Amino acid sequence: MRILVAGFQHETNTFAPTPTDYDNFVRGEGFPALARGDEVLALAGVNIPAGGFLQAAQADGHEIVPVLWAAASPAAHVTRRAFETIATEIVEAARKATYDAIYLDLHGAMVTVDADDGEGELLARLRACVGPDMPIVVSLDLHANVTAGMLRDATAMVAYRSYPHVDMADTGANAYRLLQQVMQAGGKLHTFSLRLPFLIPINGMCTLLEPARSIYDAVASLEAEAGLASLSFTPGFPAADFPECGPVVWGHGTEPDALRTAVQALYDRVEQAEPEWAVPFLAPAEAILQAQDLARHASKPVVIADTQDNPGAGGDSNTTGMLRALIDADAQDAALGLLWDPEAVQQAIAAGVGNKVTLSLGGKSKVAGVEPLLAEFLVEYVGDGKCRFDGPMMHGVQADVGPVVCLRIGGVRVVVSSGKSQMLDRNLFRTGNVQPEAMKILVVKSSVHFRADFQPIAEAVLVAKAPGPMMADCADLPWTRLSPGIRTRPMGQAFAS
Repeated sequence: MRILVAGFQHETNTFAPTPTDYDNFVRGEGFPALARGDEVLALAGVNIPAGGFLQAAQADGHEIVPVLWAAASPAAHVTRRAFETIATEIVEAARKATYDAIYLDLHGAMVTVDADDGEGELLARLRACVGPDMPIVVSLDLHANVTAGMLRDATAMVAYRSYPHVDMADTGANAYRLLQQVMQAGGKLHTFSLRLPFLIPINGMCTLLEPARSIYDAVASLEAEAGLASLSFTPGFPAADFPECGPVVWGHGTEPDALRTAVQALYDRVEQAEPEWAVPFLAPAEAILQAQDLARHASKPVVIADTQDNPGAGGDSNTTGMLRALIDADAQDAALGLLWDPEAVQQAIAAGVGNKVTLSLGGKSKVAGVEPLLAEFLVEYVGDGKCRFDGPMMHGVQADVGPVVCLRIGGVRVVVSSGKSQMLDRNLFRTGNVQPEAMKILVVKSSVHFRADFQPIAEAVLVAKAPGPMMADCADLPWTRLSPGIRTRPMGQAFAS
């Protein structure tokens, strides 16, 4: 087959403070930088869905026509410039040549300044261009807010089954196998979907923990037992204020009765587990106190997730609540990262390694309860912010977060970066010359992805709820446009417009 391949990923937090422009996609911001043409083929060895699809399709001898691959760190709405530039390039590539199939590596939770459903808009344009019979197969993130438009205009879609997303390349390979089944079925499969009536907090979606671990075991077993081409469950990204935000179960197959039965069975499993999806959180001071108690007799670091400032979910990675708690508790052998503050980086570089500098650090998110920390810091290290991710998440990606500095105040080190990136790989700490395994307490700007690389070295993992842009409890968000009746947290109040 001659297959068009493209990728366009963004997870949009409509409540976040910072929009996402074209330049964010050019840089990649923790993802691979924007690639075009044959540059996309170099992603075959990277743990992203396109990497897995490329390896599987090329191994079978198919002709790959790569258009582009682009992703940016989760933040607020994708600008018109960014969406139109990238989407138009994909659609025009489809218009100008002939293909047997199209594969798209999408996220599933993109919101633009013009469209609630960015992926649905892209798919609608693509479908209008190539006609009703062209197979379009899509891989999706586990946090996709799957819409009716996406289900209508994609031939088939398959989602990750792990969070942290260690199976991204595997999902791309699954998308290739799904394409094979589409072709064997004459270009069409039956599709059936069901939408859940409650939002799930992202911390509760971790597949290392229950109930997600058992639910995703059920996805695989039900898919196999029913003989389906594919079965997927996306808990959704619960920070997008539009009517189709929320969890969805769907599948594809050649036998409609078996398909409906399997989708309904999976839906029932998810719905019956509703009370278990809720998550307890610690206040900052409580989290630090617990960490200090655990660290006294531990040989490994205690890791604390600063979940409400997670730049992987729309935070700006510059809140200071957890840093203040560390300082107030006189924490020793502690490190926090990454804190995004380009101005502070430049001021620290100007001061020089070994010197002290007074900084107004972080606190620029314009969120209630988030203020800069004015304090004197020792500049311990200056680095270029470049590293290779060696952990399971984004394994093999060459990351560049711009110049970094390591600042010290008391027993606390802060790795401050010029570029924004979720702390999903231990090597990001090392860009600031902090060896995470040697620390007693690590505070990470992340919600769940950090667990892939940090949980193996952790004495314990705690989740703290300091003020930040990404509300860990979905019910704390100021919703205005959800579907009436959906519960804004497990077992919580129903939304009323």
